[in-house]
Amino acid sequence: MYRRLLPSLLITGLLLAVPATASAKIKVAVAVGDQSPTMFTDSNWKALNLKKTRYFIEWNAIDQPSELAKADAFVAAARNARVSVLMHISTDDINSKPRRALPSVSRYKSKVGALVRRYRPGGVKDWGVWNEANHKSQPTAKNPKRAAQFYKTFRKLRCSNCKIVALDVLDQSGVEKYIGSWIKAAGSHGKKARIIGIHNYSEVNRKLKPKRSAKSFKRYPGTARIIRAFRTRGNKRAKFWYTETGGVAKFGSFGCNMSRQSNTTKYMFTLAKRYDRDVERLYSYNWFGTNPRCHSFDAGLVDADGTSRPAYVAFRSGLRNASR
Repeated sequence: MYRRLLPSLLITGLLLAVPATASAKIKVAVAVGDQSPTMFTDSNWKALNLKKTRYFIEWNAIDQPSELAKADAFVAAARNARVSVLMHISTDDINSKPRRALPSVSRYKSKVGALVRRYRPGGVKDWGVWNEANHKSQPTAKNPKRAAQFYKTFRKLRCSNCKIVALDVLDQSGVEKYIGSWIKAAGSHGKKARIIGIHNYSEVNRKLKPKRSAKSFKRYPGTARIIRAFRTRGNKRAKFWYTETGGVAKFGSFGCNMSRQSNTTKYMFTLAKRYDRDVERLYSYNWFGTNPRCHSFDAGLVDADGTSRPAYVAFRSGLRNASR
Protein backbone atom coordinates (compact mmCIF):
# COMPACT_ATOMS: atom_id res chain seq x y z
CA MET A 1 0.00 0.00 0.00
CA TYR A 2 2.71 2.47 0.97
CA ARG A 3 4.69 1.61 -2.16
CA ARG A 4 1.67 2.43 -4.28
CA LEU A 5 0.85 5.61 -2.37
CA LEU A 6 4.33 7.18 -2.49
CA PRO A 7 4.66 7.31 -6.31
CA SER A 8 1.12 8.68 -6.53
CA LEU A 9 1.97 11.47 -4.12
CA LEU A 10 5.15 12.28 -6.00
CA ILE A 11 3.34 12.40 -9.35
CA THR A 12 0.58 14.55 -7.88
CA GLY A 13 3.16 16.94 -6.46
CA LEU A 14 4.91 17.25 -9.80
CA LEU A 15 1.67 17.85 -11.65
CA LEU A 16 0.70 20.56 -9.23
CA ALA A 17 4.10 22.22 -9.43
CA VAL A 18 4.24 22.49 -13.21
CA PRO A 19 0.97 24.39 -13.81
CA ALA A 20 1.77 26.78 -10.96
CA THR A 21 4.96 27.87 -12.71
CA ALA A 22 3.32 28.00 -16.13
CA SER A 23 0.35 30.03 -14.91
CA ALA A 24 2.69 32.68 -13.52
CA LYS A 25 4.01 33.53 -16.97
CA ILE A 26 3.33 37.16 -17.93
CA LYS A 27 2.76 37.87 -21.61
CA VAL A 28 4.09 41.41 -21.30
CA ALA A 29 7.47 42.66 -22.52
CA VAL A 30 9.13 44.43 -19.58
CA ALA A 31 11.61 47.29 -19.89
CA VAL A 32 13.06 50.21 -17.94
CA GLY A 33 13.07 53.83 -19.04
CA ASP A 34 15.58 56.44 -17.96
CA GLN A 35 17.24 59.61 -19.24
CA SER A 36 20.84 58.58 -18.55
CA PRO A 37 22.96 56.60 -21.05
CA THR A 38 25.13 55.33 -18.19
CA MET A 39 22.27 52.93 -17.36
CA PHE A 40 23.48 50.67 -20.17
CA THR A 41 26.90 50.18 -18.55
CA ASP A 42 25.52 49.47 -15.07
CA SER A 43 26.30 45.88 -14.06
CA ASN A 44 22.92 45.54 -12.34
CA TRP A 45 21.16 46.60 -15.54
CA LYS A 46 23.23 44.21 -17.66
CA ALA A 47 22.25 41.33 -15.39
CA LEU A 48 18.59 41.77 -16.38
CA ASN A 49 19.20 41.30 -20.12
CA LEU A 50 16.59 43.90 -21.05
CA LYS A 51 15.86 44.62 -24.71
CA LYS A 52 13.80 47.81 -24.59
CA THR A 53 13.91 51.25 -23.01
CA ARG A 54 12.11 54.59 -23.13
CA TYR A 55 13.38 58.14 -23.47
CA PHE A 56 11.29 61.30 -23.51
CA ILE A 57 12.38 64.27 -25.59
CA GLU A 58 11.17 67.85 -25.88
CA TRP A 59 9.05 68.40 -28.97
CA ASN A 60 11.33 71.20 -30.20
CA ALA A 61 14.63 69.60 -29.21
CA ILE A 62 15.80 69.90 -32.82
CA ASP A 63 16.40 73.60 -32.06
CA GLN A 64 18.29 72.90 -28.82
CA PRO A 65 21.85 71.59 -29.23
CA SER A 66 22.10 70.57 -25.57
CA GLU A 67 18.91 68.49 -25.74
CA LEU A 68 20.00 66.89 -28.99
CA ALA A 69 23.38 65.99 -27.48
CA LYS A 70 21.63 64.21 -24.58
CA ALA A 71 19.32 62.31 -26.89
CA ASP A 72 22.16 61.42 -29.26
CA ALA A 73 24.19 59.97 -26.40
CA PHE A 74 21.24 57.94 -25.09
CA VAL A 75 20.26 56.52 -28.49
CA ALA A 76 23.86 55.66 -29.31
CA ALA A 77 24.38 53.90 -25.97
CA ALA A 78 21.14 51.97 -26.39
CA ARG A 79 22.11 50.92 -29.90
CA ASN A 80 25.51 49.71 -28.69
CA ALA A 81 23.73 47.67 -26.03
CA ARG A 82 21.30 46.33 -28.67
CA VAL A 83 18.33 47.89 -26.95
CA SER A 84 15.40 49.44 -28.83
CA VAL A 85 14.22 52.90 -27.79
CA LEU A 86 10.69 54.18 -27.41
CA MET A 87 11.15 57.92 -27.97
CA HIS A 88 8.31 59.88 -26.45
CA ILE A 89 7.59 63.47 -27.45
CA SER A 90 6.98 65.78 -24.50
CA THR A 91 6.63 69.38 -23.43
CA ASP A 92 9.64 71.70 -23.22
CA ASP A 93 8.22 73.21 -20.03
CA ILE A 94 7.36 70.68 -17.32
CA ASN A 95 5.56 72.68 -14.63
CA SER A 96 2.40 72.29 -12.60
CA LYS A 97 0.99 75.02 -14.85
CA PRO A 98 2.56 75.18 -18.32
CA ARG A 99 3.97 78.63 -19.03
CA ARG A 100 4.34 78.21 -22.77
CA ALA A 101 1.76 77.92 -25.50
CA LEU A 102 0.79 74.61 -27.03
CA PRO A 103 2.60 74.24 -30.35
CA SER A 104 0.59 74.58 -33.51
CA VAL A 105 0.06 71.54 -35.71
CA SER A 106 2.40 72.96 -38.35
CA ARG A 107 5.19 73.56 -35.83
CA TYR A 108 4.69 70.08 -34.39
CA LYS A 109 4.99 68.60 -37.87
CA SER A 110 8.16 70.56 -38.59
CA LYS A 111 10.01 70.00 -35.31
CA VAL A 112 8.91 66.43 -34.55
CA GLY A 113 9.35 65.46 -38.19
CA ALA A 114 12.97 66.61 -37.93
CA LEU A 115 13.46 64.41 -34.86
CA VAL A 116 12.06 61.40 -36.70
CA ARG A 117 14.41 62.04 -39.61
CA ARG A 118 17.32 62.30 -37.19
CA TYR A 119 16.68 59.18 -35.09
CA ARG A 120 14.77 56.78 -37.34
CA PRO A 121 17.94 55.92 -39.35
CA GLY A 122 19.62 55.11 -36.02
CA GLY A 123 17.04 52.44 -35.24
CA VAL A 124 14.37 54.34 -33.28
CA LYS A 125 11.15 52.73 -34.53
CA ASP A 126 8.88 53.22 -31.50
CA TRP A 127 7.44 56.71 -30.97
CA GLY A 128 4.99 58.35 -28.62
CA VAL A 129 2.98 61.27 -30.01
CA TRP A 130 2.83 63.20 -26.70
CA ASN A 131 3.79 62.15 -23.20
CA GLU A 132 1.05 62.03 -20.52
CA ALA A 133 -1.29 64.22 -22.57
CA ASN A 134 -3.99 64.63 -19.91
CA HIS A 135 -1.74 65.73 -17.03
CA LYS A 136 -1.88 69.34 -15.91
CA SER A 137 1.86 69.80 -16.51
CA GLN A 138 1.31 69.23 -20.23
CA PRO A 139 -0.12 71.94 -22.52
CA THR A 140 -2.35 69.25 -24.09
CA ALA A 141 -4.19 68.72 -20.80
CA LYS A 142 -7.06 71.01 -21.73
CA ASN A 143 -6.89 70.37 -25.45
CA PRO A 144 -7.54 66.71 -26.38
CA LYS A 145 -8.45 67.93 -29.86
CA ARG A 146 -4.90 69.18 -30.40
CA ALA A 147 -3.49 65.92 -29.04
CA ALA A 148 -5.62 64.10 -31.63
CA GLN A 149 -4.36 66.44 -34.36
CA PHE A 150 -0.79 65.65 -33.34
CA TYR A 151 -1.53 61.94 -33.75
CA LYS A 152 -3.02 62.39 -37.20
CA THR A 153 0.00 64.52 -38.12
CA PHE A 154 2.51 61.98 -36.82
CA ARG A 155 0.87 59.28 -38.91
CA LYS A 156 1.83 61.25 -42.01
CA LEU A 157 5.50 61.58 -41.09
CA ARG A 158 7.94 59.37 -42.95
CA CYS A 159 8.57 56.71 -40.33
CA SER A 160 8.59 53.35 -42.06
CA ASN A 161 7.71 50.32 -39.93
CA CYS A 162 7.30 52.53 -36.86
CA LYS A 163 4.99 51.75 -33.96
CA ILE A 164 3.15 54.81 -32.68
CA VAL A 165 1.73 55.36 -29.20
CA ALA A 166 -1.27 57.36 -30.38
CA LEU A 167 -2.38 58.68 -26.99
CA ASP A 168 -0.63 58.54 -23.65
CA VAL A 169 -2.65 59.15 -20.47
CA LEU A 170 -2.25 59.19 -16.71
CA ASP A 171 -4.73 57.24 -14.57
CA GLN A 172 -6.31 60.28 -12.99
CA SER A 173 -9.82 61.60 -12.54
CA GLY A 174 -11.37 62.72 -15.82
CA VAL A 175 -9.28 60.44 -18.03
CA GLU A 176 -12.34 58.77 -19.56
CA LYS A 177 -13.80 62.13 -20.60
CA TYR A 178 -10.43 63.07 -22.10
CA ILE A 179 -10.30 59.80 -24.04
CA GLY A 180 -13.82 60.38 -25.35
CA SER A 181 -12.95 63.87 -26.57
CA TRP A 182 -9.73 62.62 -28.15
CA ILE A 183 -11.46 59.79 -30.04
CA LYS A 184 -14.16 62.18 -31.28
CA ALA A 185 -11.53 64.61 -32.55
CA ALA A 186 -9.39 61.85 -34.10
CA GLY A 187 -12.39 60.34 -35.88
CA SER A 188 -11.74 57.07 -37.67
CA HIS A 189 -8.03 57.37 -36.84
CA GLY A 190 -8.85 57.27 -33.12
CA LYS A 191 -11.02 54.19 -33.48
CA LYS A 192 -8.26 52.45 -35.42
CA ALA A 193 -5.32 53.48 -33.21
CA ARG A 194 -3.22 50.42 -32.48
CA ILE A 195 -1.26 51.45 -29.36
CA ILE A 196 -2.37 53.47 -26.32
CA GLY A 197 -0.03 54.42 -23.49
CA ILE A 198 -1.00 54.25 -19.81
CA HIS A 199 0.76 55.70 -16.77
CA ASN A 200 -0.77 53.86 -13.82
CA TYR A 201 1.27 55.18 -10.90
CA SER A 202 -1.80 55.61 -8.72
CA GLU A 203 -3.02 52.07 -9.30
CA VAL A 204 0.41 50.59 -8.61
CA ASN A 205 1.41 52.65 -5.60
CA ARG A 206 -1.96 52.56 -3.89
CA LYS A 207 -2.27 48.86 -4.74
CA LEU A 208 -5.79 49.50 -5.93
CA LYS A 209 -8.13 46.62 -6.69
CA PRO A 210 -11.35 47.41 -8.58
CA LYS A 211 -13.72 45.41 -6.35
CA ARG A 212 -12.12 46.50 -3.09
CA SER A 213 -11.25 50.12 -3.83
CA ALA A 214 -14.46 51.54 -5.31
CA LYS A 215 -14.09 54.96 -3.68
CA SER A 216 -10.45 55.31 -4.69
CA PHE A 217 -11.24 54.31 -8.26
CA LYS A 218 -13.52 57.33 -8.61
CA ARG A 219 -10.39 59.43 -8.33
CA TYR A 220 -7.88 56.99 -9.81
CA PRO A 221 -9.55 55.05 -12.65
CA GLY A 222 -6.80 52.49 -13.26
CA THR A 223 -6.12 50.17 -16.18
CA ALA A 224 -9.53 48.49 -16.49
CA ARG A 225 -11.49 51.69 -16.90
CA ILE A 226 -9.00 53.18 -19.36
CA ILE A 227 -9.24 50.08 -21.54
CA ARG A 228 -13.04 50.11 -21.24
CA ALA A 229 -13.13 53.79 -22.25
CA PHE A 230 -11.57 52.88 -25.58
CA ARG A 231 -13.58 49.72 -26.14
CA THR A 232 -16.93 51.37 -25.47
CA ARG A 233 -16.08 54.25 -27.81
CA GLY A 234 -15.47 52.07 -30.82
CA ASN A 235 -11.81 51.09 -30.60
CA LYS A 236 -11.92 47.32 -30.30
CA ARG A 237 -8.40 46.42 -31.36
CA ALA A 238 -5.97 48.76 -29.61
CA LYS A 239 -3.30 47.25 -27.43
CA PHE A 240 -1.95 49.05 -24.41
CA TRP A 241 1.54 49.80 -23.19
CA TYR A 242 2.39 50.84 -19.66
CA THR A 243 4.67 53.54 -21.05
CA GLU A 244 5.49 54.75 -17.54
CA THR A 245 4.87 52.94 -14.30
CA GLY A 246 6.68 51.68 -11.23
CA GLY A 247 6.88 51.67 -7.48
CA VAL A 248 7.95 55.06 -6.15
CA ALA A 249 10.39 55.52 -3.31
CA LYS A 250 9.21 59.09 -2.77
CA PHE A 251 6.62 61.28 -4.43
CA GLY A 252 4.02 63.66 -3.04
CA SER A 253 2.26 62.03 -0.10
CA PHE A 254 4.47 58.94 -0.44
CA GLY A 255 7.36 59.54 1.94
CA CYS A 256 10.76 57.94 1.41
CA ASN A 257 10.25 54.22 2.00
CA MET A 258 12.32 51.52 0.30
CA SER A 259 10.24 48.65 1.68
CA ARG A 260 7.02 50.13 0.31
CA GLN A 261 8.69 50.68 -3.07
CA SER A 262 9.67 47.02 -3.17
CA ASN A 263 6.13 45.88 -2.36
CA THR A 264 4.52 48.13 -4.96
CA THR A 265 7.07 46.99 -7.55
CA LYS A 266 5.85 43.44 -6.93
CA TYR A 267 2.28 44.64 -7.33
CA MET A 268 3.21 46.23 -10.66
CA PHE A 269 3.88 42.73 -11.98
CA THR A 270 0.60 41.49 -10.49
CA LEU A 271 -1.23 44.11 -12.55
CA ALA A 272 0.77 43.21 -15.66
CA LYS A 273 -0.39 39.63 -15.26
CA ARG A 274 -3.98 40.66 -14.59
CA TYR A 275 -4.21 42.66 -17.82
CA ASP A 276 -1.83 40.81 -20.10
CA ARG A 277 -4.60 40.07 -22.62
CA ASP A 278 -4.63 43.77 -23.47
CA VAL A 279 -1.26 45.07 -22.28
CA GLU A 280 1.75 44.29 -24.47
CA ARG A 281 4.60 46.21 -22.84
CA LEU A 282 5.62 47.68 -19.51
CA TYR A 283 8.24 50.41 -19.12
CA SER A 284 9.18 50.87 -15.48
CA TYR A 285 10.46 54.35 -14.66
CA ASN A 286 13.21 54.80 -13.77
CA TRP A 287 16.63 53.25 -13.24
CA PHE A 288 18.66 55.70 -11.16
CA GLY A 289 17.33 57.24 -7.97
CA THR A 290 18.09 60.78 -6.88
CA ASN A 291 21.20 62.02 -5.12
CA PRO A 292 20.72 62.44 -2.21
CA ARG A 293 18.26 59.58 -1.95
CA CYS A 294 14.63 60.66 -2.07
CA HIS A 295 15.60 64.26 -2.77
CA SER A 296 12.57 64.75 -5.00
CA PHE A 297 10.50 62.39 -7.17
CA ASP A 298 12.39 59.13 -6.79
CA ALA A 299 11.41 55.84 -8.41
CA GLY A 300 14.88 54.47 -9.07
CA LEU A 301 15.46 50.74 -8.93
CA VAL A 302 19.03 51.52 -7.89
CA ASP A 303 20.64 54.42 -6.04
CA ALA A 304 22.37 57.21 -7.94
CA ASP A 305 25.69 55.34 -7.59
CA GLY A 306 24.21 52.09 -8.94
CA THR A 307 23.75 50.34 -5.60
CA SER A 308 20.72 48.07 -5.86
CA ARG A 309 17.62 48.72 -3.79
CA PRO A 310 15.02 46.23 -2.50
CA ALA A 311 12.86 47.33 -5.46
CA TYR A 312 15.57 46.07 -7.83
CA VAL A 313 15.39 42.64 -6.22
CA ALA A 314 11.59 42.67 -6.59
CA PHE A 315 11.90 43.77 -10.21
CA ARG A 316 14.44 41.08 -11.02
CA SER A 317 12.20 38.46 -9.42
CA GLY A 318 9.12 39.60 -11.36
CA LEU A 319 11.09 39.70 -14.59
CA ARG A 320 11.75 35.96 -14.42
CA ASN A 321 8.18 35.25 -15.51
CA ALA A 322 7.90 38.08 -18.05
CA SER A 323 9.09 38.69 -21.57
CA ARG A 324 11.70 41.24 -22.65
